[in-house]
Amino acid sequence: MLVVALALSDDSGRLLLQERPAHKHHGGLWEFPGGKVEATESARFALCREIAEELAITIRPQDLYPALAADEGADGGIVLIVYTCRRWAGEVQGLEGQRWGWFTRQEAAALPMPPMDADLLERMPQ
Repeated sequence: MLVVALALSDDSGRLLLQERPAHKHHGGLWEFPGGKVEATESARFALCREIAEELAITIRPQDLYPALAADEGADGGIVLIVYTCRRWAGEVQGLEGQRWGWFTRQEAAALPMPPMDADLLERMPQ
């Protein structure tokens, strides 16, 4: 399964993270926002759609830059691609009732995160 995530940075270099809903896998952990790529869409389009659905902001495919990838290892079926972006339109809102926030890398590293997100944060270029 292909999954995409967004490493959105503000002018101060802080990252936007969201908390997974309690009823979902890894519930209560903080993650890069994103979601699954549907069979009929590109990875960039899927990420733009997921961000609009989850956080009420608009990002454009041409403003996304592939940065890192991760997978669950030999037994896992998830491949995660993280795109970086510094441009968006609108005001962030948790449309699924999730908490969200802007975090420095040090603050983000102190948050409880799913293993793949924690690995990506650690490997993310400054």
